[in-house]
Amino acid sequence: MSLRNQSSTGQVTEFILMGFQFPKTLETLIFVVLLVVLLLTIAGNITIIILVCLDQRLQTPMYFFLCNLSFLEIFFVLTITPKMLVNLLSLNKTISVVACFTQCYFYFFLGSCEVILIGIMAFDRYIAICHPLRYTVIMNGRVCTNLMLGCWFGAFINPFPPLILMTQLSFCDSNVIDHFFCDYAPIVKLSCNDVHALLALEGILSGFFLLSSLFVTCVSYLFIIATIVRMRSTKGRQKTFSTCASHITVASIFYGSDIFMYSLPSHGRSRDVQQAVAVLTAVVTPLLNPFIYTLRNEKFKEALKDSLKRRKLSL
Repeated sequence: MSLRNQSSTGQVTEFILMGFQFPKTLETLIFVVLLVVLLLTIAGNITIIILVCLDQRLQTPMYFFLCNLSFLEIFFVLTITPKMLVNLLSLNKTISVVACFTQCYFYFFLGSCEVILIGIMAFDRYIAICHPLRYTVIMNGRVCTNLMLGCWFGAFINPFPPLILMTQLSFCDSNVIDHFFCDYAPIVKLSCNDVHALLALEGILSGFFLLSSLFVTCVSYLFIIATIVRMRSTKGRQKTFSTCASHITVASIFYGSDIFMYSLPSHGRSRDVQQAVAVLTAVVTPLLNPFIYTLRNEKFKEALKDSLKRRKLSL
């Protein structure tokens, strides 16, 4: 597909998102599935936020961080999914350059924030299990707030250097992005400039945040496992490990998909596989997180049951 929309100076004014290459009937089915996933994701994460804010039993650091994760997931899916839905039903799959760069920024801003938050949540579990008597002192309200402020600030500035450089690029040959959203690498590869330095910068920044978080998570769980192994009671080991199971599941999915997409060489990787992993990261994972964290959590299930009972009594 050739370049269609340029300004009078020859610069691109909009991009075309190729998206999924499916028959029209299948695209309609995918639209319905994605719409249901979007609504369930928003509803599930809002439920977590409301319960954490209202129930005193959930006023702990672990649920404070979980509340922030749910907030992130809502905005993450709202950054990607609505445009996907529009493109599935529309013949005009264009997006303006400004909108595309904005989507790209928020994708990496929210993604970076989640990377940092996963590491913070692992550190929280380490303190809770390895230093239980000092947990409330170490993870007090001020520390938790400062950790989240640092998380948001670090993630906020992370995408700026590559994005600012990306706005200086010229797009001469094509404006067709071979993806269903505005990811950094597919945009940069359309440029007629030398982009090796830009791709290297983006890779270094993404790798630093991802590997730093992964390091903190792995070290935290090494200490956690060592503490669990030293426990004499089998029931105590199982109960302690169950408090980490949800985070381990979410972290494994998150790190696995991110390392596949942004840290491993893409040479020889099929387009379908790349997009399938991108869908897992951008659409499926935000849906799974509220269910993973709540289905195995007795305290959360009790809070939800009590909330539903109070609602029935008030009707």
